Amino acid sequence: MPRERIPLTPTQRSLRARIAAKKRWSQSDPVEGTAAARAAGPGQMAYWLRRVDPDESLPAQERQRRAESAKAAHFLVLALKSAKARGARSQERRGSGSAALGTRHSRER
Repeated sequence: MPRERIPLTPTQRSLRARIAAKKRWSQSDPVEGTAAARAAGPGQMAYWLRRVDPDESLPAQERQRRAESAKAAHFLVLALKSAKARGARSQERRGSGSAALGTRHSRER
């Protein structure tokens, strides 16, 4: 008779996944294990060449130009998101965070 599965909370699922990852990397080299993903990812020009012209119908120079543009746009989007996140964290620290710290960060003494 199979046991009834009790659903895991998000925290429990996260812990289970972390345990599995630690076990996996304890038994193999992480550099080798992630090589295929790194080779196929957005850091590689081949990734962008496939994205902009999957059927390779464009001339080589045009494919290259478009791939470089798409890659640059992608990383600019990431930079913008990062800047927004840093700004939001900075606002949080200045707003509610400084009140919790008292006058330690205040210039008035």
